[in-house]
Amino acid sequence: MIRLLLVSAFLILFLIASIPIMLMERVIKKFNPQAADISSLRIVQWAFKVILIFTGTKLTIIGEDRIPKDQAVLYIPNHQSYFDIVITYSRCPRLTGYVSKDFMRKVPLLSNWMKHLHCLFLKRSDLKAGMKMILTGIEQINNGISVCIFPEGTRNPNPENGLLPFKEGSLKMAEKTGCPIIPVAISNSHAIWEQHMPFMRKCHVIVEYGEPIYLKELDREQRKFSGAYTKSKIEEMLEQHKAMI
Repeated sequence: MIRLLLVSAFLILFLIASIPIMLMERVIKKFNPQAADISSLRIVQWAFKVILIFTGTKLTIIGEDRIPKDQAVLYIPNHQSYFDIVITYSRCPRLTGYVSKDFMRKVPLLSNWMKHLHCLFLKRSDLKAGMKMILTGIEQINNGISVCIFPEGTRNPNPENGLLPFKEGSLKMAEKTGCPIIPVAISNSHAIWEQHMPFMRKCHVIVEYGEPIYLKELDREQRKFSGAYTKSKIEEMLEQHKAMI
């Protein structure tokens, strides 16, 4: 319970203390948008790293050098914990907007940071809004901002039973921009909290970045079912992780 209290207290204090920082970032953005974006990225990454220290999470990172540093990418991770976002965002080498559920717009202060960091909000019940979100993501990638989307659509409550079905539409941004897809395999992140709520436990989490996937280089059948192809790459990495946990 102490870990949960530490994380909660730090998050609340950070959000409150960051109000003047956000105001300052908005002023900077008017004169130097790129500097404001990078500054905001590093501030939030620092906060997420502090949270991970409080949880006692030990990270093993594999294949981080496979991420292209000179262009925007589309990250495609599996999803088993709220901490998947904390862990992966703290590792992003460049500005990255995460696709989030629409209800996050209503969370005070947190939603302000999310908007400031080019996050995208998805309302699944509204197809028109979903298409608009994809178009915004395409524009962001073309402007050099990476995007991360969890193609399972929600947290997997039973990751030991395998991945949830991938939503093929989640790869549309890569299809339209030609950017590389980075498959990301995350193992054991649910052991931080979801496995034993409300307690947080020390645990070992493995994050592996796969080889970039370029849709134009795949054969016709693989391109047709690019979601299934990407899913298979993540499954291969997750299988290898079992001997490491």
